[in-house]
This record gives sequence, C-alpha cells and structure tokens, in this order.
Amino acid sequence: MSTSGKLISEYRIAIQSLRDGKYDVAFPADENDEIGKLGHDLNELARALERRFDEAARVCEISEEITAGLFLDDVLNRLYDSFRKIIPYNRIGCALLNNEKNEAVAYWTKTDAPQVLLKAGFTASITGSSLWQIIETGQPRILNDLETYLAEHPASVTTRLIVEEGMRSSLTWPLIAQGKPVGLLFFSSREKNAYQNVHQDIFLKIAGQISLLVEKSRLYQQMSELNGELILAQRELRHQATHDALTGIYNRRAITELLEAQLARARRHNQPLAVVMLDVDLFKQFNDTYGHHAGDAVLKAVSTRMKESLREYDYIGRYGGEEFLVVLGDAGYDMAAETAERLCRAVRDEAVVFDGKPLDVTISAGVAVAENPTGLDPDKIISAADKELYTAKSNGRNRVEVCRI
Repeated sequence: MSTSGKLISEYRIAIQSLRDGKYDVAFPADENDEIGKLGHDLNELARALERRFDEAARVCEISEEITAGLFLDDVLNRLYDSFRKIIPYNRIGCALLNNEKNEAVAYWTKTDAPQVLLKAGFTASITGSSLWQIIETGQPRILNDLETYLAEHPASVTTRLIVEEGMRSSLTWPLIAQGKPVGLLFFSSREKNAYQNVHQDIFLKIAGQISLLVEKSRLYQQMSELNGELILAQRELRHQATHDALTGIYNRRAITELLEAQLARARRHNQPLAVVMLDVDLFKQFNDTYGHHAGDAVLKAVSTRMKESLREYDYIGRYGGEEFLVVLGDAGYDMAAETAERLCRAVRDEAVVFDGKPLDVTISAGVAVAENPTGLDPDKIISAADKELYTAKSNGRNRVEVCRI
C-alpha cells in the first residue's frame, strides 16, 4: 500500500472514532503535503469537538443540578455552586422585575467578598436605563472594567456599590421566560477582563431554561408563602372562634364542646370526671369603683393564674361574664376538690395591680364530681356544679363546695 493510501486508511479509522464519540485521536499531520495538512485540520476538528462535547456535558450537568431546586433561593444557590465550571465569578446577584416591569428589585446575592453593599431589597428604576436595553434586546452585557464604567457613569449607584464590594468586571444576563422578562442575573468578578463572548455563548445554551426555572420557582415560592399565610389565617380564625377575646381562654361554646368530648371519653374508659364552676367574688364592685378597664384587668389576671395552675390536659373557659368553667378529666372527688382549692389560692395569694393600685381578688368554686359518668349529660353536671357555686357564695365566698353525682 502506498504512503498516501496508508494515511487515508488511518484517517478513516480516526474519523470512525470521532463518529463514535471518541475525541482523543491523533491524525498523522505533515504540513509539507495536502494530505498532511488535512491531518492537521482533522486534529483541530477533533479538539474542537472534544471541547464542545465537554461543554455540552457541563451544561447538561448544570441543568440537572439547578433543576433539582424547588424554591427560588434553592435554585439560585445551586446556580452559584454549579456555574463556576463554565463562567468565572466571585459574586452572583439576582434582581426580579416588579409587576409594572419598571423597577428591578434585588432579591438574592451570594458572594465570597467580605461585605455585601448591594443588598436584597435594593430597588432601581430601569426605565430608559442600560438594564432596560438588556431586557429589551434580550442580549447580555459585558463590562470588563467597572471602574472605568463608573467614571463614565457616576450616577450609577449599583455600579458604585459593586465596585466598593471589590468587583471589577461583570456579565449581566436578562431572564426572559416564554417571551416575558422576569429579571436579571449579574455575574461579577474581582478581575478585570474576566468575561469574553464565549461566556455569553455558553450561557445562551441554558439561559431559556434558567429563566423559566427562576420564574416557576418564584411563583411556586409565592404560592407556598401564600399557602402558609392562609394556614396561619385559618388557625387564627379557628382560635378566634373558640377563644374568648379578652382572656384568651376558651369561650363558652368551645368549653362546652370540650366537656362533651371529655364526657364521651370518660364513658369509654370508665373514668371519673369533674367540673368546676368559678365566679369572681364581688366583681361588680371593681367595675363600679375603678371602671370597666379594672374589671377587664381582673378577669385577665384571674384567667391567667387559673390556667397556669391546671394540668396540661385540663381545660378552662370563660362561661359568661365573670364566671368560669373548668373541666377535669380523670379526676375523682379528692383531686377535684384539691384542684379547686389550688385555683382559689392562685387568685387570692397575690393582689391584681391596676393603674398602680393593688386589688384584692377572690373567687368561689362549686365542684361536681361524676365517679361514673354513664348516662350523664353536660347540662346536668354543669347544673350540679353551679348549685355548689351558689352554696359557696351563700356561705361567705372565697371558698370551695363539692358534691358527687
């Protein structure tokens, strides 16, 4: 076989390797003849294909990495960690456009600089600015000497802050999702002349996907935040529907429903249950002497002290006016009586201070204990406790009366 025929055979084998995705080939090259020059050109082609393959692999890897993010902050953090493979930077910032598309609001920044001066929340008008041109054209902008640019545009606050952070060049990229501008990404480097057109070309391959991902993750995050606010609002509404606005303890409806539930539980487990009716002694005198604000202060203090004196699984509610209802699950006669005494002591042992004046407050309690709650309804046990409360009032107040049902 002639020399040229042998070279062509080697070229064909090498070209087959390129076709199979194997780019680490070497073509025989000799600048002295045309076949040798062809070998040189084929070597250059192999290197170019290898670079493009590596670049495509990196872009694919980055795409998979950032797509794994769900919320916007997660997506941007992943972007910061992964883009170093293809673009140099010390800082990345993301600004989102407001609803009117006339302002860019700094949303997120990540940097290895010791300080961040251009912080989240910074807002800049973009109407008629160079940033607006970037959004309008959809083309990125490279500034490889930020100090010179600042000298030529001294009114640019954002450039001044970035320069003060130590950045010397930047690549600004518009985020356009399905034809709609949503924001901008800012890559910044401490080095001058850090960015070349090749960085734009690489970013172009993934820009659309990043823009769409940023917009989707932003919307998802907003939905998640709104859902969280809705859950909190629902909890607040439930709380308002079941709790007394003044004292913060259960209201009459809620404490009555809890009594029904505890009665059902006591029947199932054949356990005793007790109810305590309590009333603030001579409450009208506080209102008449010091005003209704004093009465409110007394009710708040009494409610707080009694609640703090109960077990976690006991319940207290404002039954009406200055009257309270306490439900004691799995409490027999002795425990119920002892609990009622403890509630009375918690109130009387410390004066309630209102407008700098100490007010001596006492309560009376009536206790009804159901050792066997079978067939018992809430009205009957409440009525029994209420009768005991009346007896405590009649016997001089600031005392506890107990009965069995």
